Amino acid sequence: MARGGSKKNREAGAERKCIATAQVLPKASLLRFVVGPDGQIVPDISGKLPGRGIWVRADRAALEKAVARHLFARGAKRSVGVPSDLVERVEQRLVDRVVSLLALARKAGDAVAGYEKVKSWLASGEAAVLVQASDGSHRGKTKLRPPGGPETYIACLNAREMGLAFGRDSVIHGALTAGGLTTRVVEEATRLSGVREKDVGSVAAGKDTTNA
Repeated sequence: MARGGSKKNREAGAERKCIATAQVLPKASLLRFVVGPDGQIVPDISGKLPGRGIWVRADRAALEKAVARHLFARGAKRSVGVPSDLVERVEQRLVDRVVSLLALARKAGDAVAGYEKVKSWLASGEAAVLVQASDGSHRGKTKLRPPGGPETYIACLNAREMGLAFGRDSVIHGALTAGGLTTRVVEEATRLSGVREKDVGSVAAGKDTTNA
């Protein structure tokens, strides 16, 4: 191993300072932004865009503060343009990322949807994470319990968004097995939960649908 550990290991433990809260946090808890060629602030959800990174905690209040107090210009050390709907853009990109990762997990056989399948996975111990739609009925969702701990439960997507991941019109119940893409799904879902409006699922959806 190279001195100081591998590049991958160093990157996993890297921390950055949030421009809104001044907290030094792991990169997985933050959102990266860069200044685009046109001088506009661009969300870099995957963390791969070129340029100097500007970091904000994955929290709606922190993002709103960064926009309202013009903190992106301070972070960039230059005048920048900030889209009026930046927070909403970040939220939608996080939604797209979580949906995409869930879809990849499903295709790899690491995720299932539907009450009976999820119940079976939980009973057998195969399920490492329970995923439920934010707008699913409270009574229906309480019939299934997460394996244990906050990191084993995801509830930041609505039924339509979960349906996109599983190739259906809507999905209320889903589960992920250990390994594969599960860690990445949990990380991105945690960031989305911090940014998303808390009442996103206020209207209850129906049951899981069959394939469209």
